Amino acid sequence: MSSVLVVGGTSGIGREFARFRAARGDEVILTGRDVHRAGTVAKETGAVRGIALDLSRPREIAEALREVGPVDHLVLSGVARDDNRVGEYDIEAALRLVTLKLVGYTEVVHVLRDRLHDDSAIVVFGGQAKERPYPGATTVATVNAGVRGLVNTLAVELAPVRVNALHPGVVGDSPYWLAKPGEVLAALRARTPTGRLATMADVVDAVDFLLRNRSVNAVELALDGGWLLG
Repeated sequence: MSSVLVVGGTSGIGREFARFRAARGDEVILTGRDVHRAGTVAKETGAVRGIALDLSRPREIAEALREVGPVDHLVLSGVARDDNRVGEYDIEAALRLVTLKLVGYTEVVHVLRDRLHDDSAIVVFGGQAKERPYPGATTVATVNAGVRGLVNTLAVELAPVRVNALHPGVVGDSPYWLAKPGEVLAALRARTPTGRLATMADVVDAVDFLLRNRSVNAVELALDGGWLLG
């Protein structure tokens, strides 16, 4: 049995991964911004505990994680949807996302550093907007590109703890993409060499692989069916 902490585990992929590892018999703790929702989702997924933690408020992270014990596997999957264009630049929204993903992720690792061990592993979530930005992805593309540098420096500083990044493309059955019109998803599938979009199950499997395989370190894994070739 492994101890697993999923930061950003109350929705989307983080929630599905927490459910997957809890069903396998691991001791899973998940976090979300709202304490009530974190507790509710913990019960629904089989996690042992839900913790309120806001990555965009990094000075509060140490206290939020105070009672967390040794961590075998750490997944940093907390995200915020952001539509921010240079022409109508929203500084506050940009600061929140940059803080959440780069400072917040780093502070979680800083706080937990003494609770990691030689066989611990970390997965940091980025995204393929860094390779193919779209209108409104000004900040999203920037922070996802920053994940590369974060993973590299953490892999060096925390060695032999392994640190890897996962960069999903379009996850067709995620709540965000399921809300899109069918023709939008059809067009994306047509541009993907595999003829299918990534699924939540694909992403969960990829996260598990990065945590499990002891020879995979400082890797950026793209999960997009070859979409960038389309």
